[in-house]
Amino acid sequence: MIQRSDLADAPLSIHGLSVAYRTDPVLWNVSWAARPGTMTAIVGPNGSGKTTLLNASLGLVPLLAGHARFWGRPFEEVRERVAYVPQRESSDFDFPFTVHEVVEMGATRSLGWILPAWTKRLRGARSRERDVAREALERVGMLDFADRPIGQLSGGQQQRVFLARALAQDADLFLLDEPFTGVDAATEATIGAELRRLADEGRTVIAVHHDLDSVAARFDDALLLDGKVVASGSVEDTLARRNLERAYGASEGAHSLAPG
Repeated sequence: MIQRSDLADAPLSIHGLSVAYRTDPVLWNVSWAARPGTMTAIVGPNGSGKTTLLNASLGLVPLLAGHARFWGRPFEEVRERVAYVPQRESSDFDFPFTVHEVVEMGATRSLGWILPAWTKRLRGARSRERDVAREALERVGMLDFADRPIGQLSGGQQQRVFLARALAQDADLFLLDEPFTGVDAATEATIGAELRRLADEGRTVIAVHHDLDSVAARFDDALLLDGKVVASGSVEDTLARRNLERAYGASEGAHSLAPG
């Protein structure tokens, strides 16, 4: 657990954050901080507030209380250091962008977070930005698809492109919502390797993740939510049986990867 004195160095720290949709509370008094240079999985039952936590941190949904800080500062002051990859299902692909243009938006650090918000084509990209986009596409194995419309790709290919866009941004913090969901084994391996490489470089990766069985193999830390923080810290400690039983119930807790 990160101590209060270290919060200024935390890539993301959340303080007393509460969110409700209409009258239904989704998150309540959540406080947590990420360790720099690690991969953290946000896990929990369906409806536990995992995606909402990311969206609230970025100011994409209104807060009832609390706030989020990035290296001790408001998001607006450091947004170029933060890359966000939303759920693929939240994006609309009925527009004429090519794969390369989508990734160039990361190289230019476009402020458009979600695809429907991009209202005009990227034009006149500089040579350096084109080179950055090509390098990012090569890293995720999608360079051969650079001129193809994004809407013509498979789900796994689209997820690789979104990761390439985040890589092109050259951020220090990567926030991803279900990056491994609905992709083939090769794409899962590619995404996992790239995210680990980012952490090995000293960058921080925080991802909403639903598969408890794979958390230990991919992540350093975990944050277990059930509308509130159930547990956080190392994967082994966070996914201990007693914590899973509190979040999921006794039947799920019996399948914990860690004892106790």
